[in-house]
Amino acid sequence: MGSPTEPVRDLPRALTVAGSDSGGGAGIQADLKVFFALGCHGMSALTALTAQNTVGVTGVHEVPAGFVSQQIEAVASDIGVDAAKTGMLASSQIVMAVAKSLQEHEIAKVVVDPVFVSKHGNVLLAVDAVDALRYDLFPLATVITPNLHEAGAIVGRDIETLEDMKRAAEELYSLGPRSVLVKGGHLGDAEAIDVFFEGDAPVEIGGPRYETQDTHGTGCALSAAICAYLARGEGTEEAVRRAKGFVSGAIRRSLRLGAGFGPVNPGWQLQR
Repeated sequence: MGSPTEPVRDLPRALTVAGSDSGGGAGIQADLKVFFALGCHGMSALTALTAQNTVGVTGVHEVPAGFVSQQIEAVASDIGVDAAKTGMLASSQIVMAVAKSLQEHEIAKVVVDPVFVSKHGNVLLAVDAVDALRYDLFPLATVITPNLHEAGAIVGRDIETLEDMKRAAEELYSLGPRSVLVKGGHLGDAEAIDVFFEGDAPVEIGGPRYETQDTHGTGCALSAAICAYLARGEGTEEAVRRAKGFVSGAIRRSLRLGAGFGPVNPGWQLQR
């Protein structure tokens, strides 16, 4: 006769709705690693399959929008969702299906990472899906996390300075999310500064900049970490700050894998 089990009943539940990265550095693979590292039960709804490695993306296969909804229904109706994040959504049909599912299941804590382009320059979002992001998904978001390119594409101009980031954050906030984080990692300054805006004054959140090419999955890891901290009950700004620190560590201890852009290391805290 076996020993009695000691089940854990209060683990925070985090859902990622995103594409698969066969190389394991970004997408749902990265998100699930982050969820585990930060003490959450991770669940997933796949929006697309990609054939990719550290060098590039060689193929993309979209999942039908109805099946994306079915995946969300399966986990939300049984296990429950404390917080969710979105990543690669590929098409306007998938964006609208995800937005509808989030509303139907009353998932209140949502991180929207508006993934447009991969680290290698491959387009991951159809042009007609940008409006669906703006009008269907952003108003449901607790926080959106665009990088400079994504923020610029949404507001319709290049973002090249810290002041540009602050203006863009305010404009993006007017589209309906409860807060905005414009990521400044591509500015090239001595410090990696992001801009957080929640309706009052823009807040600069700084962090160290590391000289490495191994930064694949940085945006996924950041949005997943924010999602995990929200699922654990943190307020939005605190979740963003803690996620920024987590990702700084993941970049500092990034993985030298493959011939191209190696991935950040979501397990860095567990490996110390």
